[in-house]
Amino acid sequence: MPPEPAPTPSRRAVSPLDHRLEAATGHDIDTLWAYRDRRVLDEQHAQLVDRHRKLAKTQPGVIFHLRLLNRLSSGEFAVDGALFTRIDRTVDQLEEAADARDAAARDVLAALEPIEAAATSVAPDAQQLSTDDPAALLAIAGGAKLYEHLLTGRMSVAAASGTRIPHTKLQRLEDAGLAAQDTGHPVHAGQPVALTDAGRAALFAARRAPTTQTPKVPARPGTSPSTPAQRR
Repeated sequence: MPPEPAPTPSRRAVSPLDHRLEAATGHDIDTLWAYRDRRVLDEQHAQLVDRHRKLAKTQPGVIFHLRLLNRLSSGEFAVDGALFTRIDRTVDQLEEAADARDAAARDVLAALEPIEAAATSVAPDAQQLSTDDPAALLAIAGGAKLYEHLLTGRMSVAAASGTRIPHTKLQRLEDAGLAAQDTGHPVHAGQPVALTDAGRAALFAARRAPTTQTPKVPARPGTSPSTPAQRR
């Protein structure tokens, strides 16, 4: 009997809850993951994305064992004891994979539902941002330091992205409680600058596409319903 097919190369799986995350946050999944990596998200949204990543990792196992079960029952193989053994083993593996997916989905829902409930409220501090503030906050989120020029004495913020932020802009963001500098380091060597929780929330809200209601998105190929299936 031919060997079992090997899993396909690793890639980010599509979660059955993707459309709910996108509707509640106003961002697509790739953007949310990128914001998490750049430390843009506040603690609540960061936890949601971390749990969504765990859920996405469970999805390929469900798909793989389901496809294997379909292949085994397709009539391609001789109906004998060896086939029955493989089918039993695959059913057990599919059940384990589905249990892991369902547990991960429950964790995502626990983090998602409070965000969905608050999605219609006005985002805090969003109204105080000027047109160029989001770009400055995004640059700071990726890593930035405040430097003082040894000769001229002028101060400015250098971001890891290569963006230069005027010192006056940093002062305005600090006065608004959106950014803070680590004064424990000498300014001539570079004082780290980071977003506060309020700054991350304001940036996320400013870049959030407005949504009025959860769209009814058809299920994507290879996904299961949004609500985890109950075992008999």
